[in-house]
Amino acid sequence: MHRSWKRLLVTAAATLALTAPLGATAAHAADNPYQRGPAPTLAALQASSGPYAVSQLSVSRASVSGFGGGVIYYPTSTADGTFGGIAISPGFTASWSSISWLGPRLASHGFVVIGIETNSTLDQPASRGMQLLAALDYLTQRSSVRTRVDASRLAVSGHSMGGGGSLEAASDRPSLQAAVPLAPWDSDKSWTELKVPTLIVGGQSDSVAPVASHSIPFYNSIPSSAEKAYLELAGQSHFFPQTVNTTTAVEAVAWMKRFVDNDTRYDQFICPGPSGSLVSDYRNTCPLS
Repeated sequence: MHRSWKRLLVTAAATLALTAPLGATAAHAADNPYQRGPAPTLAALQASSGPYAVSQLSVSRASVSGFGGGVIYYPTSTADGTFGGIAISPGFTASWSSISWLGPRLASHGFVVIGIETNSTLDQPASRGMQLLAALDYLTQRSSVRTRVDASRLAVSGHSMGGGGSLEAASDRPSLQAAVPLAPWDSDKSWTELKVPTLIVGGQSDSVAPVASHSIPFYNSIPSSAEKAYLELAGQSHFFPQTVNTTTAVEAVAWMKRFVDNDTRYDQFICPGPSGSLVSDYRNTCPLS
């Protein structure tokens, strides 16, 4: 009898040891209602698209105010509920088509993305910032996909003056969850007021917005309490966002998932962050809070 009870206790202990990690994982998912998609891997982030099938719709300039229309990309399925929203601006003299690969790439990882056309291709960063915020307001309040978007989880991004515009938007609306400026240009070099987690991606060989006078001063001025990272791409020019850039995609998706979805499964891609021949510099505020 004693041996039987001993065997029973050993079996019960083994069962608990096997099931506890699964329970902990389920509890972690339950603690974060914004977690979307499968556990990430580097290979999955490097792929040309994520786990969600994506649909898109055009937004005409005549149907909106505050920005120049654009294109919305969104996960086709509604099985996972609502998603965070992201607005992205192109750069000086450019249209959305110049960086349009970013829209479906981000949306395929579980975001509703609006890539905007600006009121004028000559608009300066402050104007682009206001237009990004107008686009987010349209996305969450009036667009045909507004019921798919969680209006409390929004982010901005952009290239060149659009990247400067994303800093302007983050400064004007501190409730945003993330900002990802790409090769940002702005005459304002100080962003000490910024509270939004910000990933800046610069090109080492950028001669239009040299990192020494734009990306790096921007990064240095942002307080560490905001959470920030600076990724510098080795040998890349100002125009790296205008073609598919896998390193940028991996870090942009990871940053958005971490701070818009509060998904700590993506910490591994931010801390310690990317390295190797494609990266000339990477700085961050790790460990993340």
